[in-house]
Amino acid sequence: MQESIESRSSWVAAGLTLAILSISYGSPLLIVVGLKPMTAAMATERSVLALAGSLVWVGTGFGGIPMGWLADRIGIRAIVVLGTVSMACGLALSTTGSLWALYLGHGLLIGMIGNGAIYAPLLIYVSRWFDRRRGAAIALISSGQYIAGVVWPSVFEHGIARFGWQGTMIAYAVVVAVAIPPFMLLLKQPPAPLSSGGAGVRAGGRSVLGLRPNTAQALICAAAFCCCIPMSIPSSHLVAFCSDIGVSPTHGAAMLSVLLGCAFVSRQFWGAMADRIGGLRTVLVGSMFQAVAIGAFLLTQDERGLFVIAAAFGLGFSGIIPSYSVAIRDMFPSSEASWRIPAVLFTGMSGMAVGSWFAGLLYDHFGNYAPAFGSGVGLNILNLAIVGFLVSRLPRRDRSEVVTVGS
Repeated sequence: MQESIESRSSWVAAGLTLAILSISYGSPLLIVVGLKPMTAAMATERSVLALAGSLVWVGTGFGGIPMGWLADRIGIRAIVVLGTVSMACGLALSTTGSLWALYLGHGLLIGMIGNGAIYAPLLIYVSRWFDRRRGAAIALISSGQYIAGVVWPSVFEHGIARFGWQGTMIAYAVVVAVAIPPFMLLLKQPPAPLSSGGAGVRAGGRSVLGLRPNTAQALICAAAFCCCIPMSIPSSHLVAFCSDIGVSPTHGAAMLSVLLGCAFVSRQFWGAMADRIGGLRTVLVGSMFQAVAIGAFLLTQDERGLFVIAAAFGLGFSGIIPSYSVAIRDMFPSSEASWRIPAVLFTGMSGMAVGSWFAGLLYDHFGNYAPAFGSGVGLNILNLAIVGFLVSRLPRRDRSEVVTVGS
């Protein structure tokens, strides 16, 4: 068995990245929490405001592709500086009150240049520190989204109630600009990989799972798109949904925190599973859990029941997106990670964006969220079909193969 590149410094890099993402991932949650008061203040419809939140996801995913490439050339510190400054500026611009400023601030400055320069480059960065426990490490840093989900919704809800959505957004911009740089300055260069091959690549790199490499990549991207649409519906509309059925905004924000808190708690379990059975198989299991949970939202409007369903949804979906990144590192060379991982994240986040916007559009048309949850179930089934096909082509691998290739 090969010597591992992992060390204490690997986990320090992962911890610093977790701290950065726990701060930056508050940015898409402000519109989620403030959807109703912002809609009223700007005299518009929910789908119009939900589109601004969707643009954060599209921008983050699309921006990750060039930013991942650029990070390899100018360094991880410089790219995170760029993202931090852009995000703070985008938040400030969004407070001016016009829709064009909200869209530009969220889509371009917060999403594409902001989180796009932070999330994908940092995920690639951390993946290069690990070979044996890469799944656990990626799961850990991806939990920054859920730490943000536990902390920020209640903070934003209280801030909006007391200072308004614009004052809250400015205050958060200051937090981003002040809190991220100290962690960023401690990031070091990752070690060189011990192996350049991916586990799913046959001799000469001519095929992946018996398919052309880019065909396998395209199928993984399509699966990510399909599963992220239903994933985004509760995440983006839960607070507004609760308010519609008589649950107070405070309890709705608490329910969102429970959902994301359960996702955080379970994510390390999914990361350990990905290290043991591989990224694709973990995606399949997580997607099955998500399909059941998204369907359960159609069955009750009882507050206690919804808290249980929100917790179950968080437990189920939390391992899916990190496992796609693990799957890419399992099957493709490390040298290709800087564009293959961002490509998967882009399609996944595009699915998040479409799901958030489409759920708002269906609400505006039907006056309730049942059609949105129903469409989520159908798309989750399509995701299971694609991932099931890919898993059926996986070779049998023992533990030594999982941990020694694709470094």
